[in-house]
Amino acid sequence: VKDVILTKGLITTCGSKLLERYVPPYDATAVVRLERAGAVVLGKTNCDEFAMGSSNENSAFGPVRNPAAPDRVPGGSSGGSAAAVAQGTAVVALGSDTGGSIRQPASFCGVVGVTPTYGRVSRYGLTAFASSLDHVGPLGRTVRDTATVLGVIAGRDPADSTSADAPVPDYTTELDGQVKGLKLGLPREYLKDLTSESGDLMARGVEVLKKLGCQVREISLPSTDSAVACYYVLATAEASSNLARYDGVRYTFRSASSDTLSDMYRNTRGEGFGAECKRRIMLGTYVLSAGYYDAYYLKAQKVRALIARDFAKSFQQVDAIVAPVSPYPAFKLGEKVNDPLAMYLSDIYTITGDLAGIPCMSVPCGKTAAGLPVGMQILTRHFDETTMFRLADAFENSEAA
Repeated sequence: VKDVILTKGLITTCGSKLLERYVPPYDATAVVRLERAGAVVLGKTNCDEFAMGSSNENSAFGPVRNPAAPDRVPGGSSGGSAAAVAQGTAVVALGSDTGGSIRQPASFCGVVGVTPTYGRVSRYGLTAFASSLDHVGPLGRTVRDTATVLGVIAGRDPADSTSADAPVPDYTTELDGQVKGLKLGLPREYLKDLTSESGDLMARGVEVLKKLGCQVREISLPSTDSAVACYYVLATAEASSNLARYDGVRYTFRSASSDTLSDMYRNTRGEGFGAECKRRIMLGTYVLSAGYYDAYYLKAQKVRALIARDFAKSFQQVDAIVAPVSPYPAFKLGEKVNDPLAMYLSDIYTITGDLAGIPCMSVPCGKTAAGLPVGMQILTRHFDETTMFRLADAFENSEAA
């Protein structure tokens, strides 16, 4: 279980010094449902601090290494969960996704990662980063494993007012391999600059889907170019608000070098938060401040509505959208850690799904010449995880054959 998801009686640190001794008094709903179904929780997986990062290098307890190439990152922020599944420690793992934090590590580590529709899985017990974007989802070795886990953890939860009261189908019964006639969209905005080996492998994956009988056509998602800026305004604004509670009064860490209450607040947050959390808190506080709220936050909300509209229009023409997960395979540890903008741009293909709140997943589609795994992303309309799983399962089994 990713270490931002609460587990009763078991330390939950969120990868932060602030919570290094925090023991939650209750379980997250997703954990309760898994254990009730007979699942065994082996332990907690390392992650970027408060799930903020794309490389798993922001944890206060050190980075996670990619089992496929130990000198490279496993992706973030659910890198620990992806690595645990990839190396065989766990059959399945729980992660959280705010801007691609399940799908990107799944792609980098060569496993399956699922981000369900926003509201499909209760967020009760998930430590909040950006509440309107946060999802709990499974990572596994096969599509069937992740479909099984999602079927267990999904559904309405009275403890979470944002959880959806929508029926949860038995996803595994729909994995019949029948995808002939499905209409798939390839977004031109995602593919125009994709010239790496990742692009070649994805193109090969699309050819496999064509052989399975899918009809592929090019579509346009015109607001894509604004997605990164939109996401990093909205996500940092919500993070600034959510992280205000870590003040030294509650939870575990408090600075010892303080004479006044104001000093204690300042010193606790200064010593407890890592650089990336501080960066996002400062950005978020700025965009919410008087005089900038309309210019940044309000405008970003309008762009988010346009991105959601782009997807809604596309799903009138196609049953699913196929896209890359990342512009490149796993990069080396330390390669982007001092260039936040380059790090943020690695999420360019995943954040749109979160902004629109639609289900999306990464399924392995091959390896580069250097042996690095690459994932292909599948996105479908709200609450249509069934089509997503069916397509991914058919692709996975055709690859295995």
